Amino acid sequence: MMQSKPQAGTTTDCDNEINNSSIDTEESNTMISDEEKKDSGSWEKIRHSNEQSAEKPKQETKIVDGNWAVASASYRMNDIAYIFPITPSSTMGEIVDAWASSEDKNGEKKVLNLWNQELKVCEMQSEGGAAGALHGALVSGSLATTYTASQGLLLFIPNLYKIAGELLPTVIHVAARALTGQALSIYGDHSDVMLVRSTGLAMVSSFTVQEAHDMAIVTQIATLTSRVPFLHFMDGFRTSHEINKIDLVSDDILRELMPWDKVEEHRQRALSPLHPSQRGTAQSPDVFMQMAESSNTHYHS
Repeated sequence: MMQSKPQAGTTTDCDNEINNSSIDTEESNTMISDEEKKDSGSWEKIRHSNEQSAEKPKQETKIVDGNWAVASASYRMNDIAYIFPITPSSTMGEIVDAWASSEDKNGEKKVLNLWNQELKVCEMQSEGGAAGALHGALVSGSLATTYTASQGLLLFIPNLYKIAGELLPTVIHVAARALTGQALSIYGDHSDVMLVRSTGLAMVSSFTVQEAHDMAIVTQIATLTSRVPFLHFMDGFRTSHEINKIDLVSDDILRELMPWDKVEEHRQRALSPLHPSQRGTAQSPDVFMQMAESSNTHYHS
């Protein structure tokens, strides 16, 4: 019995099987392609993550002493420093003075603060002069600091009451040292810093070189935020001259941490003929105590 050939345009069972096989292959290829896309996306995320990790700057480490660690932070976060040498805090003043005066071969300053300026450093005739100049700079809206110890800190006391009473933000860095009694001693105890507890300054102590660096930054931020002046101290020689490796906080991180709105508020409170204000008046006891109590809200913040 003769079988007729399939006409054009018609399909046989064999053709259907071939077509079905082709469809299955295409679907399989499509599935593989989707899986490859998923894998490709996963690897893309991993590659992107690795690139971000590679772009992240490495933490800079330095081998320094406590005085250098404090000076590095205070130099970059202030406008001006009033100094007078006294052991063992002299090194802090010497370091910031050297940085402020250092220039490259083109006459550009090598070390700048967060405002891309060199720190203005003024050496006064005594610690009493440094204290008075510090108070004046703060009233004028500057971010000012100083470094002292022992009998030098005692000469600050009259101005410390004024600075705290007027809620002027600043950090005084101290390498704690014994007060001169029956004899002079350059070795460390806390008789100097303990004597200024009643002035109204908040006090923070650093135990290691890394802490000295970190707390110099923390106290600067805290004083701007709260308006309470801070006394940041470390053990003279034991910490101020201890050499150790620290993780240096970069300028970029400092710019992120700096409360710029509080800096602007401090500058706007400066004495100026454009917005005159009355300060340093004589007050009767009832008003005096009310003003003293009103400042407690800043210490509670």
